[in-house]
Amino acid sequence: MGGFIRMVGMLPPAKHNPDGSVRGISGGFFGKLIADARTAEVKQMEETEEDRLFYRKPPWQKVVIMAGGPTVNIVLAVILLGIVFMGFGTSEPTTTVDQVSDCVYPATQGVRACTPTDPIAPAHKAGFQPGDKVVSFNGTPVTDWDQFTAMVRANGTALATVVVIRDGSDLTLTTHTTISKRLVGANYDQTAAVVFLGVTPTAAYVRHDAVYVVSTMGDYTKNTGSALLHLPQRMYGVFEAAFGIADRQQNSPMSVVGASRVAGDIASTDELTIRDRTAYLLSLLGIVNLFVGLFNFIPLLPLDGGHIAGALYEALRRGIARVRRRPDPGYADVAQMLPIAYAAATVLIVMGAMLVWADIVSPIKPTG
Repeated sequence: MGGFIRMVGMLPPAKHNPDGSVRGISGGFFGKLIADARTAEVKQMEETEEDRLFYRKPPWQKVVIMAGGPTVNIVLAVILLGIVFMGFGTSEPTTTVDQVSDCVYPATQGVRACTPTDPIAPAHKAGFQPGDKVVSFNGTPVTDWDQFTAMVRANGTALATVVVIRDGSDLTLTTHTTISKRLVGANYDQTAAVVFLGVTPTAAYVRHDAVYVVSTMGDYTKNTGSALLHLPQRMYGVFEAAFGIADRQQNSPMSVVGASRVAGDIASTDELTIRDRTAYLLSLLGIVNLFVGLFNFIPLLPLDGGHIAGALYEALRRGIARVRRRPDPGYADVAQMLPIAYAAATVLIVMGAMLVWADIVSPIKPTG
C-alpha cells in the first residue's frame, strides 16, 4: 500500500500581513482546510523542541530529508538490476533460429493457430528450420541478430537470399519477404507495417559490466519518465478494461496487486528455470523501485517532490533577498499548496482503486 512519514512542523504557522490578516488563502472552503491542518499541527509543535521542527530546517536539510526515501528506492533499483545484469546476465538473441512461423497474420490478433486463409510465411516457404545459423543476407555477412533484422526490414518485398549453416554445411535459402503489422516501440505498445520474414532467434545469457548497468539504468529512467507523462491517457484503457468495454492491454499500467500476481505467476511456472524466474523477479522488483522513486520525485504535494520543490523555492527566494540586500523572507508556506495536495491525493486514490479493480477483474498475464 506504500507508506508516508510525516515530521512535526511540516506545516508552518501562518504568516500575517501588517494589518494582522493572514497571508495567502485564508477564506472560503480552502482557507478552512488550511487553517484546520495548521490547528492539527499546533499541539505536536508545542511538544517538540523548536529547532527540531521541519519548517525551521535550512532548505538544503529539507531537500536531504525529503529526497531520502525516493533515493533509497533508486539505489535499490540499481543494486537489484545490477545483480541481474552483472550476475545473471541478460537474454541476448543469437544468430541461430529458434522458431519458424508457418503463416502471416497481424500481431494485433495475439497468438493463434494458422487458418487456411493466412498467407504462408516467407521463412516457411524458404525452408528455414530451427537450429539454422544465419551467416549472410543478400551477400552481406551477418554478425548479430539486430543487424540481420535491420537488413530484413530494409529488404521490402524483394527477393531475399539467406545463407545458413545446417548440420555443419552451408545452405542457401531464397524467398520474398512480405509486409505485416508487427508490434514496435520501446515497450511494444504500437503496431506498424514492417517487413516480415518469419523467424525468431534463440537466446543466450550474456553478463555485462558496470558501464552497461549505468547506461541501461539511464534508458530505464527515460522510459519510466515517458510512462509517467503518458499515464493519464493510458488510464483510459484501464477504465475500459475494468468495466469490460475492451480487453486489457499487455503494456497497461498495473497496481501492486497486478505486479504481485505477475510475480506469483512467474514464481510458480514450470516453463522457466529457477535462474530465469529469479532474474525476472529481481528485475521486476528493481523496476518497481525505480518507478516508485521517480514517481515520488514529481514536484507535487503530497509527494516528496512537492516538499523538495517548496524547499528549493525557499532557497531561491532567500538567495535573491541576500543578493538584493533585502530582509530575509523566511520559510516558504507550503500550507498554501494544500488544496493542490488534496486534489492530487484524490486523483491518486481514484487511480489506485481503478488499477486494483482492473487487476482483479482483468489481470495482465505474463507472456513470452
